[in-house]
Amino acid sequence: MALRVDDISINTIIGKGSAISGNLKVNGFIRIDGDIDGNLETDGNVIVGELARIRGNLTAKSVIVGGIIKGNVTASESIKVLSDAAVIGDVISRKVQIDGSAVIHGHCISIKDEAEYKQASGQYFQSKAIKEKVIL
Repeated sequence: MALRVDDISINTIIGKGSAISGNLKVNGFIRIDGDIDGNLETDGNVIVGELARIRGNLTAKSVIVGGIIKGNVTASESIKVLSDAAVIGDVISRKVQIDGSAVIHGHCISIKDEAEYKQASGQYFQSKAIKEKVIL
């Protein structure tokens, strides 16, 4: 398996002190050290720095969380939540690693087998979409 160029080099950086309001869709590897108020989607890897704050859903190939995310995190390969990080939302990936004092407040789906993962995550997203449409 060959590495893509964006697997090892960061394509996009949202620096410390930066704040973005709105949804982002980027290509490749992204590092976030600022604040995002909106959803983030990429086909590459994401590093959420320890001072970063995201209020929205994050979708990527793999994610390392060092800051705080208030939203769902979905990664097709892996999610790692570092010791001082927090995810207030659901975590969905084929591989999930949670360090010592990290906080996850939500559901976790972690299935290594790719076919089973796709089926389980598909069912999860479908039920979530239906629940959002229901009027309470």
